[in-house]
Amino acid sequence: MKKITKETYINWYKDMLFWRKFEDKLAALYIQQKVRGFLHLYNGQEAVLAGALHVMKENDKMITAYRNHVQPIGLGVDPKRIMAELLGKVTGTSKGMGGSMHIFSPEHNFYGGHGIVGGQIPLGAGLAFADKYFERDGVTLTYFGDGAARQGSLHETFNMAINWKLPVVFICENNGYAMGTSVERTANHEDIWKLGLGYEMPCGPVDGMNPVKVAEAMEEAIERARRGDGPTLLDIKTYRYRGHSMSDAQHYRTKDEVNEYRKIDPITQVLEVIKTKKYATDAQIKTWDKEVKDKVEECQKFAEESPYPEKQQLYDMVYEQEDYPFLKHR
Repeated sequence: MKKITKETYINWYKDMLFWRKFEDKLAALYIQQKVRGFLHLYNGQEAVLAGALHVMKENDKMITAYRNHVQPIGLGVDPKRIMAELLGKVTGTSKGMGGSMHIFSPEHNFYGGHGIVGGQIPLGAGLAFADKYFERDGVTLTYFGDGAARQGSLHETFNMAINWKLPVVFICENNGYAMGTSVERTANHEDIWKLGLGYEMPCGPVDGMNPVKVAEAMEEAIERARRGDGPTLLDIKTYRYRGHSMSDAQHYRTKDEVNEYRKIDPITQVLEVIKTKKYATDAQIKTWDKEVKDKVEECQKFAEESPYPEKQQLYDMVYEQEDYPFLKHR
């Protein structure tokens, strides 16, 4: 695995802090009704992305569900365009027509952003099949939540992926609750990774609050897939500090439980290493914090000042047929 250095920890801290503050701003804009529809935030799960990005290579792809704002940022999409998309502006990644749940950027190897629970699981295997068929050196990281682990499409996909030895890594971001139902209530065991055993698929649990642990597990799984040995299932134990979505009242858990997980916050863990190993002074850390705050404000300013799409865009995006008989096509 690529060595984890002082620069790695500094970059992890800056990136994860930015992702957190970026989404905190989205939450505030949602309350102001500037972000409409659903809004599913990633707060608390940042180490899963940080660890993966450390070991991914140029041709590797990522596909996930609807908790999908920070992944494309990590892969290189301009965060200003992400925020604009959530505000429904024409400068967004899908010209304001995708919104929160459908961020998409194939040029950055990010394939969504899917609102159907578990719908991205077979799609991820399909991306991997294409890489194998066309002999491209790429691995697809296919993310899903603990709720989606109960979907039938997962089992069909696992069966084909292991049978065809597809270059895919299945990653359950197990935050414990699906929408609001705890993992312990959805099956007769809490170890989602054991679903891989029935397919003789390498599988196991991972500490999802520590980017080092995530990177180590991801490296092994990705390289296994890359050399043609097939898929792996990683049950990454993480936690979301906010509700399933902004409309979630969170009656299924206590504030004390959330606060206990905040004690192992991935950003705090990384910052503690930086301070303990004297990778940066308090003044430097303060400067980074301000840089993150300023960057988030730039994103907000860009998004709020961007125009909404013209009405005509709706028809141009939906009706491809130029001689469509019912609506005038520009």
